[in-house]
Amino acid sequence: MAPPNNPVNSTFSVIGSENSVNHFDLSNGKFNVKGIPLLSEVPSNVTFSPFSSIPPQSSNAPLHLLQRVQTISHKGGFFGFSKGEPSEKLRNSLGKFSDRNFLSIFRFKTWWSTMWVGRSGSDLQLETQWVLLDVPEIRSYVLILPLIEGSFRSALQPGVDGHTMIYAESGSTQVKASKFDAIAYVHVSENPYSLMKEAYSSVRVHLNTFRLLEEKAVPGLVNKFGWCTWDAFYLTVDPIGVWHGVKEFAEGGVSPRFLIIDDGWQSINIDGENPNEDAKNLVLGGTQMTARLYRFDECEKFRRYQGGLMLGPKAPAFDPKRPKMLIAKAIEVEQAEKARDKAISSGVTDLSLFDLKIKKLKKELGEMFGGEENGTSSETCGCKADNNGMKAFTRDLRSKFKGLDDIYVWHALCGAWGGVKPGSTHLDSKVIPATVSPGLDGTMNDLAVVKIVEGGIGLVHPDQADDFYDSMHSHLNKAGITGVKVDVIHTLEYVSEEYRGRVELGKAYYRGLSNSISKNFNGTGIIASMQQCNDFFFLGTQQVSFGRVGDDFWFQDPNGDPMGVYWLQGVHMIHCAYNSMWMGQIIQPDWDMFQSDHLCAKFHAGSRAICGGPVYVSDSVGGHDFHLIKKLVFPDGTIPKCQHFALPTRDCLFKNPLFDNKTILKIWNLNKYGGVVGAFNCQGAGWDPKEQRIKGHPECYKPMSGSVHVNDIEWDQKMEATGMGEAAEFAVYLDQAEELFLVTPTSSDPIQTTIQPSTFEIFCFVPIKNLGPTAKFAPIGLTNMFNSGGTLQELEYDESGDEHGVRIKVKGGGSFLAYSSEKPKKCCLNGTEVGFEWGADGKLTLSLPWIEEAGGISDVGFLF
Repeated sequence: MAPPNNPVNSTFSVIGSENSVNHFDLSNGKFNVKGIPLLSEVPSNVTFSPFSSIPPQSSNAPLHLLQRVQTISHKGGFFGFSKGEPSEKLRNSLGKFSDRNFLSIFRFKTWWSTMWVGRSGSDLQLETQWVLLDVPEIRSYVLILPLIEGSFRSALQPGVDGHTMIYAESGSTQVKASKFDAIAYVHVSENPYSLMKEAYSSVRVHLNTFRLLEEKAVPGLVNKFGWCTWDAFYLTVDPIGVWHGVKEFAEGGVSPRFLIIDDGWQSINIDGENPNEDAKNLVLGGTQMTARLYRFDECEKFRRYQGGLMLGPKAPAFDPKRPKMLIAKAIEVEQAEKARDKAISSGVTDLSLFDLKIKKLKKELGEMFGGEENGTSSETCGCKADNNGMKAFTRDLRSKFKGLDDIYVWHALCGAWGGVKPGSTHLDSKVIPATVSPGLDGTMNDLAVVKIVEGGIGLVHPDQADDFYDSMHSHLNKAGITGVKVDVIHTLEYVSEEYRGRVELGKAYYRGLSNSISKNFNGTGIIASMQQCNDFFFLGTQQVSFGRVGDDFWFQDPNGDPMGVYWLQGVHMIHCAYNSMWMGQIIQPDWDMFQSDHLCAKFHAGSRAICGGPVYVSDSVGGHDFHLIKKLVFPDGTIPKCQHFALPTRDCLFKNPLFDNKTILKIWNLNKYGGVVGAFNCQGAGWDPKEQRIKGHPECYKPMSGSVHVNDIEWDQKMEATGMGEAAEFAVYLDQAEELFLVTPTSSDPIQTTIQPSTFEIFCFVPIKNLGPTAKFAPIGLTNMFNSGGTLQELEYDESGDEHGVRIKVKGGGSFLAYSSEKPKKCCLNGTEVGFEWGADGKLTLSLPWIEEAGGISDVGFLF
């Protein structure tokens, strides 16, 4: 018998004690919520069970979470269905709906998800991860969330005549089922943001296979500025280039606090080539996707780094033009190969001219690399010495750049894109042919998928997953690496046939990964990427607390649309904003890097300023806009970060801010002493279900008008902010327009705004404080930062005497702004009385210095 405090007993007793009547009922083929029909023509083989009727797994959830789920258990339940014959793939209708607005998230690539809106079940896309239904009849929202049950995972699909289909698959013909009791979860709430929190809390308790963000620590880099090497070098990354990149930032006055050495540092080679040497002349993403890991330490160009090389007076120089020249030549090779492939598909039989051109271009590329890529076998490499290789390089970086807290490196979930080379390590690795799930038939054509299917994956046996990750990570830990960016995560579903299916294979791999992160990287040193599918979130996030919520930053359209340089940036923001609604319940959303000298860099910067996560760039060496970066980053490499993660406002939930030709994307977030709304014109592109790709809509790329209101901010989503939302009056500052005025939640009209294409406005709202009978005051913060409100560290009002005082701690240097209805009697800065400027319009301004010894924090006081 289990002891009284056993999680098994506590879960059952807590959840089972709820007596409220469930808000849903299924009868006579109709599924109702609070008496309102939601789904009709529900098949007779579909079941609905209240949350409390299906005992959860023994749960390790903290008691407060169990109690929270108990209080809302009447608001949710589970769909199940049964079939006559067992199968590894089962598809069934849950019923139909029409003329009802929905928001959904679906996979448009194997790894990436985005939003989609519509009016009926037939409007859904394949691989829909969840659907949120608007139920205005009861001023509520309903979420239908496909789950994992047993060895099956599920997704929603469109059906005919408005039907919503549930598709469950195991990923192996050896694993079959015919009946499910809880293959999808359904939940209702009056608040769409509370709904997501409640639903994922309930599912967390039910499945007990993942943990919520609130249960986990996040890596320290989420509050900082960093640099990722990917767009700067692609696969040509090397220590000298990385060094000069970090050095440029430091000299520009914005030292990175974290560095991500992306793809290009590993020891990989291609089948059929020398098994003991690194693959040669790799430049662009795609060329490495059939390569496999053949040793766990760094590749030769990093192994041969000698300690102290960059610290002395004769440190090697770096030509910033070199990566660009290599990339340009590699693009020529890629275009020639595409022309050859096109000729083959057109029936051309004589390919000699194509082959000659490709050979010539590859020869030219090899000559550009010169002798630098000529490999040395591992036997002649002194890479194990402490004064060589990655360990020496990271030591030198930290010796020179004192604020560099974290150095991460990239790796694929399976090691490299093509996995681990069989026979190259002590592990049991086997090349498994990659098979794409039928559920992915509706996704976008993807070079990565083509390459992985072409080469298969060298899969380490799942029984050795712990050893696999520890072998990689323990070496990196000893080499001074503090974390990993784990990419290409959702490949396991391609190779699960002989490993009891995708769920069981995923459990083994994610368990091994989590154990290694705990052992080698302080339990938090991981960025999850290419992971945007429910398998990963339900199985792989016991330890992972930080991950990407958008597709990659694309500086131009890989398919050749010249306008893609603009419209792809808005698409990126849509991915991030809407994905954060569900991913933000489980991980800290990461909006990815961008390049500060890109044509739309300011557009990106505005969104990163209020996204609530880290700010990092992928600038090329010599390609920086330091003025822009300094509007995001303090000189010490920290950032004025929001307190929550950015989410779309309610009036955007069921709209299409990409190509409906009218909607501006609005995202809200919270600062310590106020709230913020960002308005972004993302119109100009979007998903085309017929062509199954994201394409431009030039007719939508034009100015858009909309409105912003202080009530767009969901103050109740963070307990500490609830009181601010109850204020009777607010000061609002428009960052781009540089305007300051007052609004009220009840009587003020919405603020009308027109946003040009690929531009934005940030609205900073701060509650007004009444000081005495006439004075009104609200601190805005530093207006030279995009998120001015994020610079306010402490705020205290003193109303104890005849005179009233305000004391503010502000981080950063620059122009401080506050609203003050009256001119203060005096102002003190760091204990000394100073002058200030005040106008009848209420603008109170003061110039603040950056004082390094004080951590950049100024003490500001006003007396009224």
